[in-house]
Amino acid sequence: MSAPDIGVGMLGYAFMGKAHSNAYKTLTYMTWPPPLRPVLVSIAGRNADAVSEAAERYGFANHVTDWRELVADDRVALFDNAGPNNLHAEPTIAAAQSGKHVLCEKPLGRTAAESHDMWQAAARAGVKHMCAFNYRFVPAVRLAREMLEAGELGDIYHFRGRYLQEWGNVDADLWRFDASAAGSGALGDLGAHVIDLARFLVGEISEVSALTATFQLGRSVDDVFEAAVAFEGGAIGTIEATRFAPGRKNALSFEINGSRGSVAFELERLNELQVHAVDSRPGARAQGFRQVLVSEADHPFWEWWWPHGHIIGWEHTFVHEIHHLLHAIATGGDVRPYGADFEDGYRAAEVCDAILRSSESGRREAITYR
Repeated sequence: MSAPDIGVGMLGYAFMGKAHSNAYKTLTYMTWPPPLRPVLVSIAGRNADAVSEAAERYGFANHVTDWRELVADDRVALFDNAGPNNLHAEPTIAAAQSGKHVLCEKPLGRTAAESHDMWQAAARAGVKHMCAFNYRFVPAVRLAREMLEAGELGDIYHFRGRYLQEWGNVDADLWRFDASAAGSGALGDLGAHVIDLARFLVGEISEVSALTATFQLGRSVDDVFEAAVAFEGGAIGTIEATRFAPGRKNALSFEINGSRGSVAFELERLNELQVHAVDSRPGARAQGFRQVLVSEADHPFWEWWWPHGHIIGWEHTFVHEIHHLLHAIATGGDVRPYGADFEDGYRAAEVCDAILRSSESGRREAITYR
């Protein structure tokens, strides 16, 4: 029942560092037996006092102030990049070239070109690579994917996705508001999640027509975007994200409409999926959405958790995500299609870049994938 160890080195110790560290420790005993047993070797951050405290708090054996020491550490087999966007490319590429498997937070790169370089470097190195689009690993989202794969919604007509938060109206000097550090604003931070879910559930996006706006003076990134999109399979949709939606805390949602039914999801009700199946019987009446509590023993990921009705939370998505990556490493299997690899991260970045181009040009922009 024991599993081989895998040494983990992490860059970044703030919000995502905490989420990833919790997942490594939780999956070790909850997803029993784990495909590999994570050993938290070392964590890197620029502030010596802060990274020292994080190492003690999260359970890392060592801490360093230079990510290059993680790359050079032979004990590290998995490099986890939870740092700011401007520190995604160089450290992750260096780690892959050193033969380490790589997990990188989204957006993969600040631009499609940077993301493409990361994907190609990891592919050439022959290591496992995952872009951390954790919402693929919400049980309700995976259930929606399984329904779509089974054809339960019929031909897909529409995708509507949005990610709304309220914290953007602040006067603060944050890296997320600086284009050189972040690449983009609400687009890369929030919109990339919706774009990835659109691709994961409906398929490749072929065209976009978009608007962006910056409400806070002095910022070099977008505060909001709105985009109409066309999918290669014929569906059309809308995607939006903003940090200026008072009252919306972490409101990611989507709805998909098909010829045989619809599904709808809201992250703030993470354990629920709204489902409507078209009733074609003559005289059928009183149709509408029903609420499915995604907590049954045969629902996705539920074999690791509790009896039905005992719901789980946001932090568990990272347990599912990292378990998926460790399983791919242990078995030599693929990260795709259920996990997002660096090619998925690159393709999401192409859509982000096209949204920015469309906003600048005022024209519909076709998307070409390399």
